[in-house]
Amino acid sequence: MYGSALVIPLRLAALTAIAAVMYGALPTQIHTASGVVEGVRSADGKVAVFEGIPFAAPPVGKLRWQAPQPVAGWEGVRKATAFGPRCMQARIYSDMIFRDPGPSEDCLYLNVWTPANSAEANLPVMVWIYGGGFAAGAASEPRQDGSKLAEKGVVVVSMNYRLGVFGFFAHPELTKESPEHASGNYGLLDQAAALKWVQKNIAAFGGNPGNVTIFGESAGSISVSAQMASPRSKDLIKRAIGESGSMFMLIAPTVSLEKAEQQGRDFAAAVGAADLEALRAMPAKQLLDDSQQQRSKFRFWPIVDGYFLPQQPKEIYAAGRQAHVALLAGWNTDEQPAAAFFGKQPETIESYAARVKALYGEHADEVLKLYPAGNEAQMKQSAGALAGDRFIAYSTWKWIEDQMKTGESAVYRYHFEQAPPQPAGTASRGAYHSADIEYVFETLDSKNLPWTEADRKLSDIISSYWTNFARNGNPNGKGLPKWPQYTKNDGYEVMHLVEGAGATPHAARDTLGPRYKLLDRISAESAGASAPNSGR
Repeated sequence: MYGSALVIPLRLAALTAIAAVMYGALPTQIHTASGVVEGVRSADGKVAVFEGIPFAAPPVGKLRWQAPQPVAGWEGVRKATAFGPRCMQARIYSDMIFRDPGPSEDCLYLNVWTPANSAEANLPVMVWIYGGGFAAGAASEPRQDGSKLAEKGVVVVSMNYRLGVFGFFAHPELTKESPEHASGNYGLLDQAAALKWVQKNIAAFGGNPGNVTIFGESAGSISVSAQMASPRSKDLIKRAIGESGSMFMLIAPTVSLEKAEQQGRDFAAAVGAADLEALRAMPAKQLLDDSQQQRSKFRFWPIVDGYFLPQQPKEIYAAGRQAHVALLAGWNTDEQPAAAFFGKQPETIESYAARVKALYGEHADEVLKLYPAGNEAQMKQSAGALAGDRFIAYSTWKWIEDQMKTGESAVYRYHFEQAPPQPAGTASRGAYHSADIEYVFETLDSKNLPWTEADRKLSDIISSYWTNFARNGNPNGKGLPKWPQYTKNDGYEVMHLVEGAGATPHAARDTLGPRYKLLDRISAESAGASAPNSGR
């Protein structure tokens, strides 16, 4: 299977493995299905780190816009000590800091952090999916480093997946050439390929392939809900954690393959490409730049392609055809600021009422009762709440509710309420979208902010909840505030994640349900009214 050049490295790897087991540490050379990789141990020796392991062939040339293909094996020992390039993307989010060489089409690499002392450790596995609106992000961000989570007894894996026009472009010619007669969800297929890699290889890193938890934030959380819904990946998952987001979006509904193909035709015409061959011949940088110039017209996003997603996610969940796995999910208090609701309109009570009326018509009075504007302060609070609910909170609630109804497994819901400190002279942003990431990974120091002991305590609590859940499907553990299941019998209790100024993590009955039930009813009525002409 391998050439003679492998004999000496493999003997060295075997000797290293024997020595490592004798001294209670996993070797830094691991034999994967594709070849031997060599990582490094952390400075304190607690975790072995493997960065930049290829899990699929580079999606370049004719493989651009194809499902991920098997990675070619290699001879000798491949260094796994540096992050692989991030997938093609523009500079969209200022808070994203990367430790990789830069963007490239050759980007399908993953990373492993393991505290195992041998390949027989059989530890739970946590597979992270980053956010970034399916347009940006990478596994190399310091705030998503898996070392601290791994120190709590889990193997952490993170992967890159294709983004934007490279990851979610559908076109009739692509559909025609596909054996599955589908196109458009390449980024989601990349994630599924990484999960398959985990099944084949993670035992060698001390992980249990039968106990895999997928977790993600924003687009990563949306991806978690999609992986649970897909027949391609739902059997690869034991548990799931969603942080702010799901496929049940109000303002970005999942379109059909037919609609996505038409967008693909329109995009090709807009960039002057006569056919698929011309699109594949375009340099990656040019294709990226063209897609950025056209971003106001075209949105590259997960779709119902008939293969990865055979139906609308809401239909899959309603029928109970998703993964029946324990789910821990929630969102942040301040997912959006009030300004996001107004856009370019003045932030006044009158403007707020007019905007609600424009959005909700005959339901406006009902909406204003639950998002009131009795004075300016209340109006701004309601505007932010409604913007956040429309953006991502409702979709997370809907996912939780539907999984609770048909998923036949435990569900835990949280509300992240901690406002991270801001630089001196900067106003608080509250518990803003993505603020939870550093707390989950215990990577507060990846940002130079005046963190408090309360922040560090909460981070330790949250990471313990997450790793406990990965271990046995229950976030509770010794020394932690009790987190009850989210069930009718328990009064739909929600875990409030906050620490400091007299507040501590605590469970309390849900008080936000009426908001989401109203939005849900309005959404269902709107969908029913438009169904005959929806094209879905």
